Amino acid sequence: MDLVKSKQRVADHGEVFTPQWMVEDMLDLVKHESERIDSRFLEPACGSGNFLVAVLKRKLSTVETKYEKNDFEKRHHALLGLMCIYGIELLEDNTIECRENLLEVFSSTLKIAKESDLYKAASNVLEVNILQGDALSMTHPAGEPLVFPEWAYLTKGKFQRRDFRFDSLTQRSSVEGSLFENFEEHEIFTPIQTYPPMSIEELGN
Repeated sequence: MDLVKSKQRVADHGEVFTPQWMVEDMLDLVKHESERIDSRFLEPACGSGNFLVAVLKRKLSTVETKYEKNDFEKRHHALLGLMCIYGIELLEDNTIECRENLLEVFSSTLKIAKESDLYKAASNVLEVNILQGDALSMTHPAGEPLVFPEWAYLTKGKFQRRDFRFDSLTQRSSVEGSLFENFEEHEIFTPIQTYPPMSIEELGN
């Protein structure tokens, strides 16, 4: 893969892509978390998805190992793995390409058709998980605050979605503990919207 799309984009946006070997070396530094299905990853300048695609591949490998003989749980935990991947990208074409690359890895690994409910659900998840915006100002191009969904698998084929403003979530950095730790609820982590539990079929609508 080329590390630059054009000299002009480098000059205008400082756009240089990370080589694959470096991506893998960096993820190996947090190997256990990069392979854990429900570990959340956010790439604040995700480009076309080099890091996020590599994380997804690791998560899906774990899913395959754990749920090889249970197709129902394999499909639902694979979707959960995708749900736990987030990205922000300044440029629209990169944002679209990142979503497409993640969806391609997801669908080809699980061998699902574009017409399937699981494919449609994954596509809809990526629309809200991979956002075009400015990670520094934490806003969309039009100036609205970035909002990310928190997904949870409730078992028995149901997922829970709660939406949070990104600028509120960043305040977690002031809380002591591991980057991957689950914090107790606090007023600054109050969701701006909570959805009823949804199945894959409902997520695909």
